[in-house]
Amino acid sequence: MRAVTAAGITSTLMAVVVRVAPILPVRDLDASLDHYQRLGFATRKYSAADYGFAERNGVELHLGVSSEFLPSGRGISIYLFVDDADALADEWRAAGVEVHGPEDTDWGQHEGAHVDPDGNVLRFGSPMARG
Repeated sequence: MRAVTAAGITSTLMAVVVRVAPILPVRDLDASLDHYQRLGFATRKYSAADYGFAERNGVELHLGVSSEFLPSGRGISIYLFVDDADALADEWRAAGVEVHGPEDTDWGQHEGAHVDPDGNVLRFGSPMARG
């Protein structure tokens, strides 16, 4: 898209990206929706039987039934920026899921991870306290 300014200068306008929603491959949609609900997400099934949504604090994940997993059998990885990685890890552990970390990193984040039943990795982190 081109725009001409009052001074007659032509420039290219770029569309603004306003949201992103990663699509996680899952084998059993109902089981995945239940799992993400345990993680504190509000979940719902799309009218199609093989697609659903998980939303928490404005972050939306899409869950799609797929037999096209990576050769390793793993899904995909996403990163969740959170305000308190320790609190999220504690919440998820209390819900009965395995959480790795969180640990301080060389790049200034306090990070942890959870692997869902389909092998999708939810990495999460918050900035380390400056000291």
